[in-house]
Amino acid sequence: MSAKRALVTGATGYIGSRLVPALLREGWTVRVLTRDADKIKPREWADQVEVAEGSATDAQELADALAGVDTAYYLIHSMDGGGDFVSRDRALAQGFAQSADRAGVQRIVYLSGLYPEGEELSTHLGSRKEVEDILLDSPVPTAVLRAAVIVGAGSASFEMLRHLTERLPVMIAPRWLSTNIQPIAIDDIIRYLVGAGDLPPEVNRGFDVGANEVLTYHQMILRYASRSNLVKRRVRTVPVMTPGLASHWVGLVTPVPSSIAKPLVGSLIHEVICKEHDIAEYIPDPDGGFVGFDAAVDAAQEGPQAKPLRPEVDPDHPGRISAADPEWAGATVFTDRHSKTVDASVDQIWAEIEKLGGEEGWHVPDILWEGRGLLDRAVGGRGHTKQRTPGPLAVGSQIDSWTVESVKATGSNRELALRSRMKLPGEALMILNVSDSGSGSPTLTQTARFIPSGLGGLGYWGALWPAHTAVFLAMHRGLAKTAAESAAVS
Repeated sequence: MSAKRALVTGATGYIGSRLVPALLREGWTVRVLTRDADKIKPREWADQVEVAEGSATDAQELADALAGVDTAYYLIHSMDGGGDFVSRDRALAQGFAQSADRAGVQRIVYLSGLYPEGEELSTHLGSRKEVEDILLDSPVPTAVLRAAVIVGAGSASFEMLRHLTERLPVMIAPRWLSTNIQPIAIDDIIRYLVGAGDLPPEVNRGFDVGANEVLTYHQMILRYASRSNLVKRRVRTVPVMTPGLASHWVGLVTPVPSSIAKPLVGSLIHEVICKEHDIAEYIPDPDGGFVGFDAAVDAAQEGPQAKPLRPEVDPDHPGRISAADPEWAGATVFTDRHSKTVDASVDQIWAEIEKLGGEEGWHVPDILWEGRGLLDRAVGGRGHTKQRTPGPLAVGSQIDSWTVESVKATGSNRELALRSRMKLPGEALMILNVSDSGSGSPTLTQTARFIPSGLGGLGYWGALWPAHTAVFLAMHRGLAKTAAESAAVS
């Protein structure tokens, strides 16, 4: 299998960004088709793949991308484009099947949706079924994997679940939240996709894939809340909320775009459980069993909940959020950022950053920090104390009510990340960065990030936002001014 060549479409999407490194680990030669090659460059695996820049709508560009390919992963859908995505997806699938046949591709792998037999399907599931029918009817052997809710940070279905549960301790929901669903973790989806790329040539069919548990969306909400240490959620179902109305409700409560939420919500009216497990004949079940729902939620909540700055995906932890995921994915993050050039050297600005806290203070009146500390003590926190860990800044060092999360103290791009130790309804970070491109004065950027927990966190940020903005702006200006004055004196 090590000599086989795969084309991955949708390589910058949720599934594709996790599939590419998994294929590379298994020894595949990978080519990716993307409309913008610049989006591939930041990926950790960018120098390990062939990049075909082009569109699946252009016959010649698609033919060039498919040339010499053994297995083609079809991970294209236009649901997030709004409008008539059904017609677009039909045309894309027809063109892809024809081009793959002409290029001599030996297998197509498509990730579809799990659907019931004998029912009028939602627009979303109906379109997925139409696409798989087109691919299965083509001359190229095709493996279709049909999955319901995919559990993992970045998955649209999971992000809907995350934000609905975290933001609404009490919700009035449609009755069809009691419909049975068989979810599957992103880890197991990636394992199946990799295995499906090397199926015997006579296999041309669809496979239902899911973990061992069948849950209702209501049950998933309660289980998510339990795993996230949230108070028990209260859900009351009503029979009058249509999928269209519910999708607008989801759009208001969650950051998932309505163009994606509407078709996904519409699909929840169907019972989606596996009707067979024939895939085990070709891809054995994992030795340790499938990743269960609770374990998948835990995996999604490991590590930072906000999108990291670098876009790589950890192949060992595909359930974690990645900067490659959509803008609306991951925990809600409120940001207060200030940036300006400073007439000082990087060393001089960094020296002022290293002095922060203790008796030197934070370039704002002490009464502001003391007042915030009193509020913290009132709710059982440690308050604001002027205490610094002796010696150079290092991970774990204490600076008043902050802990050093990370530090890069050398070079032309330096950064200090601090995590608040105050009692908060969420997580707070302060990031100070000094960068010098060599073309002029260095830039000092100060970023405060707050990741709220539940409604209390949202209310906290909203109530204190004006005060936080004033304090953080004064701190940034004071730090820049002190560094410039120090440079002028020297």
